[in-house]
Amino acid sequence: MTATAIDIHTHIVPHDFPAYAGQQAGNKWPQMAAAHDCHHRSVMIDGKNFRTVTDEAWDVGRRLEAMSRHGVHRQVLSPMPELLSYWLPDDDAVALLRHVNDTIGGMIDQAPERFIGLGGVPMQNPDLATRELERLMKDGRFRGIEIGTNINGVPIGDPRYAGFFATAEKLGAAIFVHALHPASTERVVGPQKIMTYVGFPCETSYAIAGLMTGGILSKHPNLRMAFSHGGGVFGLILPRLVRGCEVTPEIGERIGASPRDLARKLYYDTLVYDTPTIKFLIETFGVTQLCVGTDFPFDIHDRTPLDRIAPLGLGAHECGLLHHGNARRFLGEAA
Repeated sequence: MTATAIDIHTHIVPHDFPAYAGQQAGNKWPQMAAAHDCHHRSVMIDGKNFRTVTDEAWDVGRRLEAMSRHGVHRQVLSPMPELLSYWLPDDDAVALLRHVNDTIGGMIDQAPERFIGLGGVPMQNPDLATRELERLMKDGRFRGIEIGTNINGVPIGDPRYAGFFATAEKLGAAIFVHALHPASTERVVGPQKIMTYVGFPCETSYAIAGLMTGGILSKHPNLRMAFSHGGGVFGLILPRLVRGCEVTPEIGERIGASPRDLARKLYYDTLVYDTPTIKFLIETFGVTQLCVGTDFPFDIHDRTPLDRIAPLGLGAHECGLLHHGNARRFLGEAA
């Protein structure tokens, strides 16, 4: 255990949402409902229970207790991805995201030495998202934003987001990319929740590849971007993409740089639930690019993240990088 570990992949859900005051979103506006006990509430979207969450999603005291159990000193707070609300009308999305961001800011105010904020912005309107990013970056509690892997089915590597990423690079904003509404759900047999385990890693790899083939990463070399779930399956895809550049010059021209070099400038969380896989990620992306991530406080979260790093047999310096040094660089703090 360490007293300095930083967890870059955690989420919050507000205790409540304001009543819907718009005209279009209807049931897609979230509300909270009582759950089975006093420590849980249910997020209701479109009249259905999207997820029942523990009060650790909004209660700072309960959250700090859990962090102590997990050996985590600081958490990066970001919205539950479904709250990014790219499907809402612009005005509704701004209102909802400001409520979510205000919740994050209020939690940071209660324990500023323990929490860092990554807010949400309305990516369905790139110009509006850019203005909201600028507003957030003026707030010292936020180091950047969380975005989804796609915006209503549009890949984040699409040229329409080029101006947004240029501003993020200029502002020095950290961007955490989380899988959202993965493609090809019809190809999976079983309960819908299996997409969390199977679809999310594939979706994340699409996002990284799209940022490369869309030229975003080569054109904006100072972007600081981190990807959930160890970058998904991208570590396995990377050699194929390198080979693709060799045999299909058009791919290499679109990427504009070595895919391997670009991949080793990105950051990835360690949320893969498996020590040998973390070792593979270190070998593929470099020990300087991995950060602790848990998906706290949802059921899927990794309750022993540091115990998966310990068996790697790394030296003190390398362990320090994984525990906190890489996260600090990703967040724009002094290394």
